[in-house]
Amino acid sequence: MSDTRPARLSALRDALARANLDALLVSSLPNVRYLTGFSGSNALLVVTAKECVLLTDFRYATQVQEELGASASVRIESTSLWTGLWAQLAALNGVERIGFESMHLLHRDFARLLAQGARWSWRPTTDLVETLRVVKDAGELAHIERAVAMAETALRHTVPMLRAGLTETAVAGILERHLRDAGSEEFPFATIVASGPRSALPHARASDRVLETGDFVLLDFGAVAAGYCSDITRTFVLGRASGEQREVYDIVQQANSRASGALRVGMTGMAADAIARDYIDARGFGEAFGHSLGHGIGLEVHEAPRLARIVESPLAAGTVVTIEPGIYRAGWGGVRIEDDVFLSDAGPRVLTGFPRALHELS
Repeated sequence: MSDTRPARLSALRDALARANLDALLVSSLPNVRYLTGFSGSNALLVVTAKECVLLTDFRYATQVQEELGASASVRIESTSLWTGLWAQLAALNGVERIGFESMHLLHRDFARLLAQGARWSWRPTTDLVETLRVVKDAGELAHIERAVAMAETALRHTVPMLRAGLTETAVAGILERHLRDAGSEEFPFATIVASGPRSALPHARASDRVLETGDFVLLDFGAVAAGYCSDITRTFVLGRASGEQREVYDIVQQANSRASGALRVGMTGMAADAIARDYIDARGFGEAFGHSLGHGIGLEVHEAPRLARIVESPLAAGTVVTIEPGIYRAGWGGVRIEDDVFLSDAGPRVLTGFPRALHELS
């Protein structure tokens, strides 16, 4: 597969020129990885019209050479990356106006720019690299598809082990073990296991609550392949579902299906959100769907674009988004069904294949 990093750097340099900037200081590690391939936990990257310099420390001296290739020159700093940064900037000709990632720079590091970096003019920027990351190339899509396959393999191994008497934490441990066995590099977020009334908590953490017969059991989790994430939710019933549980589940399933099938390039995030929201509202549960319909996934589990009531920007071809409608009723429980969907000019393609029909666990 061809190296896409030169094209990514070229696109960023075009964005810098439009913003009237001589350089960009990249401090977001996902953005560093996107531009260079470096996956370490400590780095600063400087991109100018002609130069690309990555600073890291001794721990990554071997790794950085293996991962970067010719995408950037490397400086291994023995003390502080920031001390090395000033020296590198001083050696770059014609660099005066430098952008910094205002959403990612800590205040203490912003203070460094104003003090030790006072000789340069610093300009806040937002989403210069993130905007490039919205559209996935073939390699990125392949990584996400691998992460989806890993997550679904883990889920298939976990479901037969679910039973009354297990704690939510124990279920999370079983699922996470199978994620590792399937090849996941890490967990993109804390695995959510929510049962019974706690399934009404959209972002519940696994607790010591014991699963009981009749519970909803909501699992929200993901896998990571080559840095790229998947994000999947399935909701089960432990035992036979009641009529009320089945009604709510069917509404969420239908909302998921309608939204996944109707996504189109050029549709606004607001319009996409409305596909599921209007259906849930028409069925009488509009107030019980309080979060947005979905979000982009990639090197981060939550990234652009957003499918939400306030988002007016259009969806681009090549995006991968989640579709995750839900209904939550405090004290009773909740249902969410989440899929990962690739959107192309030909329409949507759902990447997740695990069944969405109500699964009653014996």
